[in-house]
Amino acid sequence: MIRNVVMGRVRTGSDGSVSADDREQLAQALAGIAALDLPGQLSMSVGDDLGLREGGWSFAIVNDWVDEAAYRGYDADPEHNRHRAVVGALCEDIARVQFSVG
Repeated sequence: MIRNVVMGRVRTGSDGSVSADDREQLAQALAGIAALDLPGQLSMSVGDDLGLREGGWSFAIVNDWVDEAAYRGYDADPEHNRHRAVVGALCEDIARVQFSVG
């Protein structure tokens, strides 16, 4: 099984806040990713940071795939890439890792 973890830090304005428009665009794009149901997908979790500790990232996406081929299908999926482009444009930093589980 392949686990994919993505974390993003949303860009902020000079006052340190995220604009309402950026917040809405991000929510829609993350909801689009969360709604994906692709071949080989075992699970999908998307959520905003709860702010329980200083220095957290803005959100995380965690999904599990039966194998590398299924993950690569997700990575290349046109709808996923449409949402990913929006998320990428709204973030100042994105971290990704894929690893084998089990």
